Amino acid sequence: MKALEGVRVLDMTHVQSGPSCTQLLAWFGADVIKVERPGNGDATRHQLRDIPDVDSLYFTMLNHNKRSLTLDTKSEQGKALFARLLEISDVLTENFAPGALDRMGFSWERIQALNPRLIYASVKGFGPGPYERFKVYENIAQCAGGGASTTGFDDGPPTVSGAQIGDSGTGLHLALGIVTALYHRERTGRGQRIACAMQDAVLNLCRVKLRDQQRLGHGPLTEYPQYPYGTFGDATPRAGNASGGGQPGSVLKCKGWEEDPDAYVYVIAQASAFDGLARVVGRADWLEDPEWNTPGARLAKLDQVFDAIERWTLTRTKFEVMETLTPLKVPCGPVLSMRELAEDPALRATATIVEVDHPARGRHLSVGCPIKLSDSPVEVTRSPLLGEHTEEILTGLLGLNEAAVAAAKADGAI
Repeated sequence: MKALEGVRVLDMTHVQSGPSCTQLLAWFGADVIKVERPGNGDATRHQLRDIPDVDSLYFTMLNHNKRSLTLDTKSEQGKALFARLLEISDVLTENFAPGALDRMGFSWERIQALNPRLIYASVKGFGPGPYERFKVYENIAQCAGGGASTTGFDDGPPTVSGAQIGDSGTGLHLALGIVTALYHRERTGRGQRIACAMQDAVLNLCRVKLRDQQRLGHGPLTEYPQYPYGTFGDATPRAGNASGGGQPGSVLKCKGWEEDPDAYVYVIAQASAFDGLARVVGRADWLEDPEWNTPGARLAKLDQVFDAIERWTLTRTKFEVMETLTPLKVPCGPVLSMRELAEDPALRATATIVEVDHPARGRHLSVGCPIKLSDSPVEVTRSPLLGEHTEEILTGLLGLNEAAVAAAKADGAI
């Protein structure tokens, strides 16, 4: 049985933050009905296209396992159909500008009157406060949530992450809020409203940096590369590739780095495994030298430690480094390119990378569900064509006959 089988979600989200949330729900078996504007649909259907007149990968990789209903919720007939769908659904999700649904005639109060069991989940850029009316996208969320100010090297500008922690990170948070509200409803019978601000989600993912902000008030951050010779200001600085967990770590060049921009490995010089690491890189002398053989003694010389390790990693590929250091219990990992990830047989075997057939695009790669449930396996199916399931939903769920569907189409409601 699918974990969320029997749960119906009206998905009015677009772009990435909302669709990433509802895709998770769809993967777990929820019937996610993507409500889209007739003729246009989600803007990402058209953005960053690599094949003319075909839904973009931007869209297809965020809308697996959903059904598409085209509905003009600004027309009177469209509003009436939408109200009927609200009455028989479990969850409504949206990421419009604040107040958009209210202006459409669907305030939280009216939604509760239509269906007191409905869970109304929203993605917003900012929470209540002076910024709540501002429009937010991925990189803005990373900047406003603390991600950019703490990413990059200390002598360079703030840098956003390639990982979509603003959009998909918020979608993950919202999905947890929805399943929590569904569990709560099982005990109370009542739906509730959920709001997840992108700024809040990014800040939650940056919690170790807020930790460091407070530590900074009690002295320098000794695991940061600025220590002991650099200066600290009054805010958590950028730390380059230093480990956020307090263990010294760095990205190091490997064999072939001159031609391959991803021929790098991350190595952590953990105290408990330092003996084996020192020996394998040819610095066994450190182990008998009080200037090097304790974490405290090495703290001011970490650049020299990693220079020595890098001289060794330069003689091996990143995978050879892993094969050598892992048995010594030295934490390490390769910098993997998107090409390497796409071709990784282990990720294919676990359906973390999947191949999906699409009637217009053909067979293409996509990211599969990252969460594995032992009793509720996920089958990834393709994204829907615009309005592909409109008649199926209106006749199957709302009981409209062919004449009523034709009338709605003629009116422009669908």
